[in-house]
Amino acid sequence: MSLIRALSERGVEVLAIDRNSERVRLASDLVADAVCLDAADESALSRVSPADRDFAVCAIGDAARDSSILCTALLRQLGAPRVVSRASDPLHARILALVGAHEVVDPIADFGRRLADRLVYERLVGEMMLGDELVIVELRPPNAFVGRTLNELALRARFRVNVVAIRRQPEPSVVLPGPDERIRSEDILVVVGPPGAATRFLEQE
Repeated sequence: MSLIRALSERGVEVLAIDRNSERVRLASDLVADAVCLDAADESALSRVSPADRDFAVCAIGDAARDSSILCTALLRQLGAPRVVSRASDPLHARILALVGAHEVVDPIADFGRRLADRLVYERLVGEMMLGDELVIVELRPPNAFVGRTLNELALRARFRVNVVAIRRQPEPSVVLPGPDERIRSEDILVVVGPPGAATRFLEQE
């Protein structure tokens, strides 16, 4: 429900499917269309033409892992161009990948990692993964960086990260910084780099 709400808010035309009619009723208020059917039933799933969709998300929960595996395999067999499947543990994730999921996510584990980082690193504002190899992080600059330019800090060479934008406070503005941009204490930096690079960045006090 959280995903379909977020996709709809971004203008995505969503078809929501569930075998529980009450969930379908709730979803129908949020999406372009909602259908009550069993997504682990090949003939039923074929009627919604997975091959004609931009992507398909199999978000079946922990109580029906067999159904999530079968649904993922059927989506690939029926020609879905991109399949993202929800896993509940590492074994489940490996099986979903083996049956053809293009991407496997574990939202509970991902949230746990993000929350842990926010608790350990008070300057971390938020983060978003870009596939498996890049992450976008919003953070408040370490004290050691304040008053220095991006060129002086050489963040790409030292930490393998790039500052792609600065949200400047207190005035609500976004700066696309050049090498001579000087960091202010109230700035929020938008940083792109490999996973883990931002936490090393935050340790520079």
